Parts: sequence; C-alpha cells; structure tokens
Amino acid sequence: MTKQSIGLDETLYQYLLSVSFRDHPVLRELREETAQRPNAQMQISPEQGQFMSLLVKMLRATRILEIGTFTGYSALCMAMALPEDGRLVTCDVDETTTAAARRYWDKAGVADKIELKLAPAIETLQVMNGQTPLPVFDFMFIDALKTEYLDYFNLGLPLLRPGGVIAVDNVLWDGKVVNANTDDDDTRALREFNDSLFRDDRVEICMLALADGLTLALKTQD
Repeated sequence: MTKQSIGLDETLYQYLLSVSFRDHPVLRELREETAQRPNAQMQISPEQGQFMSLLVKMLRATRILEIGTFTGYSALCMAMALPEDGRLVTCDVDETTTAAARRYWDKAGVADKIELKLAPAIETLQVMNGQTPLPVFDFMFIDALKTEYLDYFNLGLPLLRPGGVIAVDNVLWDGKVVNANTDDDDTRALREFNDSLFRDDRVEICMLALADGLTLALKTQD
C-alpha cells in the first residue's frame, strides 16, 4: 500500500474510467466536438465532471455559480445534477465557445436551468456583491483566468452559504507550481492562490490530485 496518491498511467486511467465513469451521450458528443478545438485542453476531464456532478448531489445544491464556461461541459455536468428547480449562473466573455455551450445545454434539456453572464467575471461578481439581498449559492466552480483566481474566490465567498463549497481547478498546473524554472504570470498566480487559501481560516480545504489538481474549500465563516 502506498502512503501517497498513486500516479495513473494510460492503462490504469482507462481502467478507472471503465469501472466508474457512466457517460451520457450529450456529454460525450460535447467532449468530441471540443477536442477538435486548438484550446481543447481547457475542458475538464470526464471523471472530474462526474465528480463535480456527485458533489452537487451530495450538497443537495440548488444554486451554482461558475466562473469560466468555455464550451459548457462543466456547466452541463452540474446542471444535469440539479433538481428541476435548480439554477446555475455561469460567467464567460467568449461568445463563440459559449454559443457551442448553449447548443449542448439545449440538446440535453437543461438550458432553462442555466443563465449565462457574458461579461468579465470580476465585474459580474462585483455587481452580485452590491445586490440587496445578496444572491446565495450552494456551490461555486472556478476555472477561468488564473491571474484572477484570488479575486474570484474573495468575491465569490460572500455569495456562498455557510457549509457551501468552492471547487477550484488547475491548482497543480501540470506540475509547474513546483518547477523552479517556471515563473510565468499564471504559475506565480496559482502559487500565490494556493498559499493564500492554505492560510485562509474562513474555509476548510482539501487539494485533490484529480485531473490537473482540484481544491475544495468548505465555507465555515464569513
């Protein structure tokens, strides 16, 4: 038995999928279309989508806030896990990729659960924070500009109910967070974000070696 999370070679990864991943035809079609895009690596992995879907159900979430839509795969995974009266607000600035997202939300029959905010996410979060009463969410997913992660988190936390969860993607950044030879803006921002979250006593955290690294933050206080 190992004392650390094990690495997955291709054979073990395919085994993981074969015994745990229950696919949906619309999700599969969206993954296949997105894979043809030059920036296809921005889409979350299928097992991560399934994990977040399970989290939504475990939290009995009815309100979700997503920062970063891309082609809508993560939003689709989460919206499909919501109850009929559930709602998901997702933020992005790209009209082209989100147009593809809308097509698949329609195809899956969940478009009425999803509200797309086409504007810089920080601006959308600032508007929400100025509303009375504040909108309240059960779950939040952050997967957008890495240099703005800390702003997304700090603006999103007041909108999260106590006991709500924020999931943050790419926190291991393909291992670059520990590579001393990598010092670009995104990598520095992720290192600073991870360090900041570790010291933040408003939340309890767990970083998972899932896909490109996923941190879960449970809100314990404002």
